[in-house]
Amino acid sequence: MITLFPSRTVAIALFGFSIRWYGMLYLAGFLLAWWLLPRLQRYRGLTLIREEWERLLGFAVLGVIVGGRLGFVLFYEPMYFFAHPVKIFAVWEGGMASHGGFLGVTIALLLALRQCKVDLLRLADTVVIPAALGLALGRIGNLINQELYGTVTRLPWGISIPGIWGLRHPTSIYDALYNLFIAGVCFWHLTRPRAVPGRTCGLFLVLYAVFRFLVEFLRVQDYAPLVLGSVALSRGQVLTVPIFIAGVFLWWLAGRTRSLFRLTSQIS
Repeated sequence: MITLFPSRTVAIALFGFSIRWYGMLYLAGFLLAWWLLPRLQRYRGLTLIREEWERLLGFAVLGVIVGGRLGFVLFYEPMYFFAHPVKIFAVWEGGMASHGGFLGVTIALLLALRQCKVDLLRLADTVVIPAALGLALGRIGNLINQELYGTVTRLPWGISIPGIWGLRHPTSIYDALYNLFIAGVCFWHLTRPRAVPGRTCGLFLVLYAVFRFLVEFLRVQDYAPLVLGSVALSRGQVLTVPIFIAGVFLWWLAGRTRSLFRLTSQIS
């Protein structure tokens, strides 16, 4: 039996198997990347054929799923999963961390580059735009699931969560909007004629870290904060710090690499 929209979180029930909106939005993000990447590559002088992009995207999908899941296991619920290791594989029960997904995609692409001879910085610049769009779609999934909601607000766009008192900040919408903004800014930077390869990716990392850090102040936290001296930060905020540092470092490294290339060209 096939049932459409049997519940708020499930899009299709197919012979007892549930296809959730969250998974469908992830799939939409991957399909969007599959369509965009061959069209964006020209802005960084890449000439990969469709089969090469499909291979790279396959590695990236694996990196998102494995990295996102292991990130949640290690960063948020290590003791629970240590006691119930089989639950690590129960991805359908929820529990993904974007920070782990970043790390997983990075490792996966590094492995994929051993087969495809592509400049890493140029590839990274191209990938971040569909990545930002995919993050926005994932947050829409959080909104449908009515999870990761915010603190109480009196603002007119506050949302009501069943079983939760008061109107709440729609932090999933905030996340989706800033990721769409980041995608737009990164596309603008990617298409600049004199943009330094690598800096579009650095810009993405810095913007994501800043916006995620700020929105965390408005989100209801399911886990105890991490106290650093006299400052209490959420786990999401602490995990964005390495992303911000990586973005600043990549911006600097890209400029440094270009300067060294020009110096080498002048000497030769």
